[in-house]
Amino acid sequence: MCGIVGLHLKNPGLQPRLGELLTQMLEAMTTRGPDSAGIAVYADRDPAPATQGQELRYSLRSDEAIDWDLLAKRIAAETGRDLRVEPLGSDSAVFVSPAAETSFLAAVRRAAPQVTVPGFGRSMVVVKDVGAPAAICARYGIPGWGGYQGIGHTRMATESAVTTAHSHPFAPAADLALVHNGSFSNYATIRGRLARQGIRCDTDNDSEVAARLVAARMAEGADLADGLRTVLKEMDGFFTLLVTTRTQFAVVRDSFACKPAVIAETPDYVAMASEYHALAGLPGITGARVFEPMPAEIHVWSR
Repeated sequence: MCGIVGLHLKNPGLQPRLGELLTQMLEAMTTRGPDSAGIAVYADRDPAPATQGQELRYSLRSDEAIDWDLLAKRIAAETGRDLRVEPLGSDSAVFVSPAAETSFLAAVRRAAPQVTVPGFGRSMVVVKDVGAPAAICARYGIPGWGGYQGIGHTRMATESAVTTAHSHPFAPAADLALVHNGSFSNYATIRGRLARQGIRCDTDNDSEVAARLVAARMAEGADLADGLRTVLKEMDGFFTLLVTTRTQFAVVRDSFACKPAVIAETPDYVAMASEYHALAGLPGITGARVFEPMPAEIHVWSR
């Protein structure tokens, strides 16, 4: 049993409160997942100078002590591109760089193999950790974060270990993040097939397989809805998925709708949670259209 939450803002006036609202939603799901928690937050960033090229924001994490400034210098030397460091804490930082994804990630692996990259993209920052949601949100200052969209997850481990790496969200491609409540029964088969295609999973978590499958379909040119249709077609199990890209926010349940999900929509936002009480504190919730997604029904909202 896990808890998932998400908030897609239509009203720019609410953007300064995104982290605050996500935090209270995530804390409400603590009883569904006390093991670990994570959040992916999307925000409009200042455009990079034309001479610098498109910047990507790489979320980095280490369970060992890291000198982030020193690591940044080593990666800049490896990639030949300057970068800047935005510390999130002693164990986490965001590196902002115009370096291409492949060269940056390879440089991280060579320079600091103990460092993981939970997510990256033009707009997305990912934070995840072991422990209670309230403590994690406080540790990284999430209530003070702004943005236009975010998702979160509280985990009760059933299929794999309680570690930061196994925590959600899983973010296998630029600005793509997935959180999952439920379990997949044939994930090992799908993981093996992806491996034969050259797509490697970093953990043995079943949710990561679903994220990699969606990312693979989208890399082939499919849209997000088609990626979720592929999950419905190829993966067996009971699940609710909340998946986001830089411009989209999507929810789907399995064909039996065994795992809970509730959606609230107002002119200001779309909100989703495993249970209604996580939505009860949102502004304007009493006037929201509230509903449960039907089995195998894909809901997608776009900016």
